[in-house]
Order: sequence, then C-alpha cells, then structure tokens
Amino acid sequence: MTEINKKDFGKDGEEIAAKYLLKKGFEILKRNYRFSHGEIDIIAKDGDTLVFVEVKTRKNLEYGEPEYAITKKKIQQLKKIAELYLFDKQIEEADCRFDVIAIILGSENNPQITHYENAFM
Repeated sequence: MTEINKKDFGKDGEEIAAKYLLKKGFEILKRNYRFSHGEIDIIAKDGDTLVFVEVKTRKNLEYGEPEYAITKKKIQQLKKIAELYLFDKQIEEADCRFDVIAIILGSENNPQITHYENAFM
C-alpha cells in the first residue's frame, strides 16, 4: 500500500467516525488538528465534555485489532497536543476525555465500528 493510499484510507476511516459521532449527538469542533509532528483526528463535544478522538482504521484483522496500534508514545503525543489545543483556544476549565474509534472496513457498506469512551487518562 503506497503512502497516498494509506492517507486516503485513514481519511475514509475518519469520515466514517465523524458521521458516527454526529449520529450519536456529538458536535464536531475540529478535524485533523495539527501541531508540530502530531495530530488529533477529531475534536468534538459530547454534551459539556470536550472529547479528543483518535481514529484507527484497518481493512481487516490481518495485522490485529486497529486499537492495538495506539502505543504509549502515541498516547503521550495525543495528551500533549490536547493540552496545546486547550492553550491555543484559551480554554482553562473543561471536562475532557480521550476516545478511540476503531474501524474495520471489511465490506464497503458495513464497517465495524468500536467506540471506546474515556479510552485513557
């Protein structure tokens, strides 16, 4: 799989995740919030809670469950970017959490979506 295909593939997963969150009543505030070498896929509100969402997408289970691709280093990076987002937006008091959405595309019309709320602290 070429780098461009991987990027498109990830974008497809993020699109599925965003639609899923909207259906669940989340408000999408920002997609692909970048800072330096890192990115948070989706920043949303679930009621009064600010939610930083990491999306992992796989075609199948050949390389294992998508959520297992999130390493300790990735979690540290997400936390750091979330702090920078709060600083950037001058948000001082907010209930926040980190969610993970794992997507297995399988058949084109019926992706398997697993949503882990409050996946890590």
